[in-house]
Amino acid sequence: MKGGSAGKLWVVATPIGNLGDLSPRAQQALRDANVIAAEDTRHSRPLLQHFGIATSLTALHEHNERVALASLIARLQAGEDVALISDAGTPLISDPGFRLVRAAREAGIDVAPVPGACAAIAALSVAGLPSDRFVFEGFLPAKAPARRERLRELADEARTLVIYESSHRIVECCADLRNAFGAEREARLLRELTKLHETCIGMTLGEIAARVADDPEQRLGECVLVIAGRGEEADAKLAEGRRVYALLRAELAPAQAAKLAAAISGAPRKDLYGG
Repeated sequence: MKGGSAGKLWVVATPIGNLGDLSPRAQQALRDANVIAAEDTRHSRPLLQHFGIATSLTALHEHNERVALASLIARLQAGEDVALISDAGTPLISDPGFRLVRAAREAGIDVAPVPGACAAIAALSVAGLPSDRFVFEGFLPAKAPARRERLRELADEARTLVIYESSHRIVECCADLRNAFGAEREARLLRELTKLHETCIGMTLGEIAARVADDPEQRLGECVLVIAGRGEEADAKLAEGRRVYALLRAELAPAQAAKLAAAISGAPRKDLYGG
């Protein structure tokens, strides 16, 4: 809609790699908008040019979102339509836009999604891991101590986990995942989804950590990790391990009791203390 009492905020998904994934509806929404709020106008301009879309662009990113809100809300209230896009995928999913959407709703402005590509959902759909219930963690903390603490909090999560990671931290992240969840936890690393060098590797976190450490090619591009939740078998092992540990602890020092209980039950030794 152009003109009228109030405009509409369109939240438009853009391709994560393959340009063929920009739907006809998304193209039309971008053409019809009065302005496109883009995470990086320099990045988005070639995409628009490819589809012959001449709508003007304005920047909306994590560093200016608070400042840019007033102008965009004013344009919406004046009857203009605004299309929100990120550099790739669905806006707000580990990308800017939340404050604009919230402010638009608080101002009584209609907000409509134009669905499309999302790396987290694309990865989950092809990973071959349980997808009926999952947790999207986005990017883990960049600093190692905070990242490891967060992974310790997630180690007992029963639902499938979906995590984004940058190429320059993927080696450290995979090693931390292996150490926190155990080398045998089932997982996949999906890289460069929908692009020429798309790959999916791994059956366990141990295999993924080793492959990423040894193969520089697996450290390139955009990365999504899909990790199985802690299953019933692991819970049963842990319960048995803690039972055995409690019996042994009556006669042995904690470290020795935990070592023997882990060997007997197959439970991770580090999880037996304080059980």
